[in-house]
Amino acid sequence: MIGISNTEKTLRKLGTLLLMMATPMFVLAQHNKTSAPSKPSAPAHTSAPHASAPKASSPSHGSTQSHGSTASHAATTSHAGTTSHGATTSHAGTASHGATTSHAGTTSHGATTSHGSTTASHGNTTAGHGNTTAGHGNTTAGHGTTTAGHGTATAGHGTATAGHGNATSASRGTTHQPAGTRNVSLKGGGTASVRANGSIRSINRNGMSISHGVHGGRTVVSEHNGARVVTTGHGGYVQRAYVSRGGHSYYSRTFYAGGRYHVGLYRGYGWGGHTYFGYYPGVWYHPGFYGWGWHPWGAPLYWGVGAWGWGGAPWWGFYGGWWNPYPVYAAPYFWLTDYLISENLQAAYAARAEANADAMAADAQASVGDSGGGDGGGGGGDAAPAPASGGVALTPEVKQAIAEEVKAQLAAQEAQAATQGGAAAQGGAAAGAAPAPTNASDQTPPPALDPAQRTFVVDTDVTVVANGQECGLTSGDVVTRLTDTPDPNDNTVNASISATKKGDCASGATVAVKVDDLQEMYNHFQEQITDGMGELAKKQGTGGMPKAPDTGTQASALPPPAPDTTAAKTLQDQQQAADQTETQVKQETAASAGGGSQ
Repeated sequence: MIGISNTEKTLRKLGTLLLMMATPMFVLAQHNKTSAPSKPSAPAHTSAPHASAPKASSPSHGSTQSHGSTASHAATTSHAGTTSHGATTSHAGTASHGATTSHAGTTSHGATTSHGSTTASHGNTTAGHGNTTAGHGNTTAGHGTTTAGHGTATAGHGTATAGHGNATSASRGTTHQPAGTRNVSLKGGGTASVRANGSIRSINRNGMSISHGVHGGRTVVSEHNGARVVTTGHGGYVQRAYVSRGGHSYYSRTFYAGGRYHVGLYRGYGWGGHTYFGYYPGVWYHPGFYGWGWHPWGAPLYWGVGAWGWGGAPWWGFYGGWWNPYPVYAAPYFWLTDYLISENLQAAYAARAEANADAMAADAQASVGDSGGGDGGGGGGDAAPAPASGGVALTPEVKQAIAEEVKAQLAAQEAQAATQGGAAAQGGAAAGAAPAPTNASDQTPPPALDPAQRTFVVDTDVTVVANGQECGLTSGDVVTRLTDTPDPNDNTVNASISATKKGDCASGATVAVKVDDLQEMYNHFQEQITDGMGELAKKQGTGGMPKAPDTGTQASALPPPAPDTTAAKTLQDQQQAADQTETQVKQETAASAGGGSQ
C-alpha cells in the first residue's frame, strides 16, 4: 500500500468537511425553492386595442389551467375586432380584477367582477399577444394564439369583467348577432342569417332585405327606380323623393293597408353614413291650440272609460290589466298620453290577431303539403291572442315620462306653428319644385339621436338583442335610449326596456336597438300627437272638457302630394318576390346546414 503524505491527508479531510457542509445547504435551498412565493410586482397597464387584429375562427371553450402559483402580470388586451377598455390584470390562480369587457357580439353593462380560480385566458386563448410569458417564474398567462372574441364586436359600457372559468363567447359574426345563428353565403350572391332552430332570421339578396321577427312578423325593404318600398304584414308604404327646400330633402310616403291610402311627408337626415327620415306635419294647428294643449286646465277633468268608448272592446279586455288610464286629467297632454297608449295597444292587439291568423293559414297549407312562402300571404280571420299578464306593467313613473315627452313636443310645435304662416305663403309653389335626389340630406343627427329625446313608445313589432339572445317588443312597449352614438358595425344604440307586455323582452333589460327603429317610433309618436290634437279639437267644449282657443288649421309649407295609387300593386309585387326569394333561400340554407356557417 502506497503511503499517503501529510499534505494529501489534509486535502482529503478538507474535501470531506466541505461535502458535509454543502448537503444541508442544498436541502435548505430546495425547500426554499418549493415553498417561497414569487415576488409580486405591480400589474402593467392594458395596451391599446388594435383594429387590425385577426378574426378568430372558432369559439374558446374550457378554462386554461394556470401553471405555477406566480401571479401573472401581463398587460394585454383581447383582440378579434373587439375593443377593450380599462386595465385588465391576468392572475394565475386568482380572480381577475379589471375594468375590461371582452365582447363578441354582445354589450356588457354594470360593474361585474369575475371570481374563481381560473386564469384570464380561456381554452386555447392568450390573454395578450402571441405566446407571451407573463409574470415571473414559470407561469404563463395562457397557451396558443387564439383570441377570445369572434367577429366584429364592440366593447360594452360601464366597468364589467369578462366571465372566466368555462365561459364561452355568447355570439359570433356581426355585432349583436344572437347566439346560435349562422351566416350562409347564397349562390348567385347575397347572405342569409339562420337561427339555431333552422328558421330564417334575415336575407340580403339582389337589393332586397328580408327580416323575420321573433313574434313571426316579416319586414321586406328594397330600393329600385328611385323608390323605397317597405312591406310589413299585409301593408306597407312606398317612399319617393319629393322636394328639396332650404338645404333639406323631403320625401313622400304613400301608405297602403286594408284597402286605404294615406300620405305622409318626411325630412331626410344624413348622419354617420346613414340616411334617416323624420316625420314632417302636412298641416299645422294655430299656435294657441298647441299652447292650450300643454298648459294645465283650471279644474281637473274626469273622463272615464265610458267617455273613451273602450268598454267591451276586445283589445281593452286583453290589455286592461296592463295599464291604468288616469282617473282625472289635469291638462290636455295627460289626455293625449292615454290616447297615444290606447292607440298603440289597439295596434298591438290587431298585430297579434293577424299573426295568429297567418300562422293558422300556414299550418293549413303545410297540412296539404304546401310549405307556403312566408308571411306575405295568409288568410284573414280575427283570431284572438292568448290572454296577457294581469299585472300592471306600465308604472306611473314610465307613464309620466311619456306624458312629459308629449308636453315637450306640444311646446315645440307651438313654436314651429308660429313660423308656418309666412312659410306656407311662400311654399305654395314649392310643391312643384324639382324632386330632391334620393341621397340628398343635410348632415344633421335625426331626432331619434337627440340627447333630449330619451323615451320611445314602440309602434310596431321590433326584434332586439339582449345578452346574445333575441327578444321581441310590440306596439305600446316603452324603451329608454341610453347611448347617443350608434355602433358603427350595425347602427344600433343601447336602450333599457322600461315597460313591456307578457311575452316581450324582460322589463329592465338592456338591449341593442337599431336607430332606424327608434326613428320610426319617434315618427309614429309625432303622427299620433297630430291625430290626437285632431280628436281634442272635436271634443273640446263637450263632456265637461274645457273649450279650447282657435282650433283652425293652416297648410304646411310643404303640403303633401296626392297618394301614389300604384303603391298597392308595388307592395303586392314585393311580397311575391320576397316569397320566391325565401323559398329558394330555405332550400339553400337547408342544404348548407351540414357544411357550417360562412
